[in-house]
Amino acid sequence: MACLVFTNPAGPSHFSLCPLKAMGIAWCPGCGLGHAIAYLFHGDIRASFHAHWLGIPAVLGILYRIYTLIFPVNYLARMQRVDTHR
Repeated sequence: MACLVFTNPAGPSHFSLCPLKAMGIAWCPGCGLGHAIAYLFHGDIRASFHAHWLGIPAVLGILYRIYTLIFPVNYLARMQRVDTHR
């Protein structure tokens, strides 16, 4: 995620580790998602949505997962409460 903050997805020399791009295939759903996240971090929500419509939900899901990894006690306590109600 930090790398996507500092990349320019609209630039002509956009660096990519995509194996499809290395083979010369122009379209890749993963690249579109990466571009969408980069556009979102640059504040261009419209370009983010046009690059890949799952970019915004992906960022929200990744940030939530980072939160649960940083604060595992809150997450584990909440999961135990859910299991006791079943």
